[in-house]
Amino acid sequence: MIASAAATAARAVSNRTAPAMVGAFRNFWADVPMAPKDPILGISELFLADTHPSKMNLGVGAYRDDNAKPVVLDCVREAESRIAGKSVMEYLPTNGNAGFIKHSILLAYGDDSVAVADGSIAAIQTLSGTGACRLMADFMHRFAPTAKVYIPVPTWSNHHQIWQDAGCEERLFRYYKAETRGLDFDGMLEDMENAEEGSFFLLHACAHNPTGVDPSVEQWRQMSQVMKRKQLFPFFDMAYQGFASGDCERDAAAIRIFVEDGHKVGCSQSFAKNMGLYGQRIGCFSIMCASPEEAQRVESQMKLIARPMYSNPPLHGAAIVSAILGDPVLKKQWFGEVKTMADRIIDMRAQLRLALEKSGSVLKWNHVTEQIGMFCFSGMTGEQVDALRVDHHIYMTRNGRISMAGVTSSTVGRLASAMHEVTK
Repeated sequence: MIASAAATAARAVSNRTAPAMVGAFRNFWADVPMAPKDPILGISELFLADTHPSKMNLGVGAYRDDNAKPVVLDCVREAESRIAGKSVMEYLPTNGNAGFIKHSILLAYGDDSVAVADGSIAAIQTLSGTGACRLMADFMHRFAPTAKVYIPVPTWSNHHQIWQDAGCEERLFRYYKAETRGLDFDGMLEDMENAEEGSFFLLHACAHNPTGVDPSVEQWRQMSQVMKRKQLFPFFDMAYQGFASGDCERDAAAIRIFVEDGHKVGCSQSFAKNMGLYGQRIGCFSIMCASPEEAQRVESQMKLIARPMYSNPPLHGAAIVSAILGDPVLKKQWFGEVKTMADRIIDMRAQLRLALEKSGSVLKWNHVTEQIGMFCFSGMTGEQVDALRVDHHIYMTRNGRISMAGVTSSTVGRLASAMHEVTK
């Protein structure tokens, strides 16, 4: 259903003629097609070209304060000051910073995790969440080559490309129900029931991207039971722990529920959003195993896949995360700062819904506050989004996804007014 850009390019190359000749030299790349633009980068380009003084960019998934400015957390600055000049710039091992890995899996699986304590979790540092997902896809293709990966509709667009480029066979499962702007829980359970035994399911641990629609705790429990009975492998992409609700424990509830039920889950973690370390590319990839010995074997294969891909992960960001999570004072400070970010987004949701309801709109906007995390799946059509851009200089992806991190108390009223104008 959804073709990757790489697959499109590959078909174009397969149909090309012999390489063109330029003089006496062969032009090997004459028939390489232009790749389609990334939709979010395309939005940013249009935004930058717009000279309107009140333009708004609600497409980029990066946190902004109430003045629409990027933020570096105080705990990050403190961690940087502590580690500055304290280490050399030698390569990390292929699996990464050991302290960072330990603190990361404790954050995901819990301080009281038996699996962390007994060493039965295989884990390595990755190039943020994207890198963790790609390693999982390659690991799956190598060691479960006949298994299918089920990906929710919709999802972060890069998920499709990651698993397709790794050579995995993809299937889709129902997740979002447009009519209610909420979860298609019955459809999702039916797709799980009909999935082949041994299939992999990609699950957003919290703050589903792009919809902001998460299952309830009870719904996670039902999903866990179905997947356990059907022998399906749960792989959690957790890009927003702490950033969704402001509570790291609450945001990890889905993983903890599945583990309590006996699943051996896989997990991708990213510290881009919740620590603001976007450009540091810091993540962790982990798989729960049956024993410490099995974990050693699995981790050895993780490293074997990573070695020809990028050899070693980055040094600086891992040291920052390790310094914060490894120090009780800094960790407490981080908990407070990530809650501040989450609370600002929750407040912007409340203000946007109130302003929409006061605008005279006859539409229902309860989903604005019922969804959670960085993104609001507004329900606007592509044509309505185009009208926002052309008539109001407000930019977002054409699926109607609003980056709530880009909304401020000084712009939320204008956003609501413009949304009312294009949807009435």
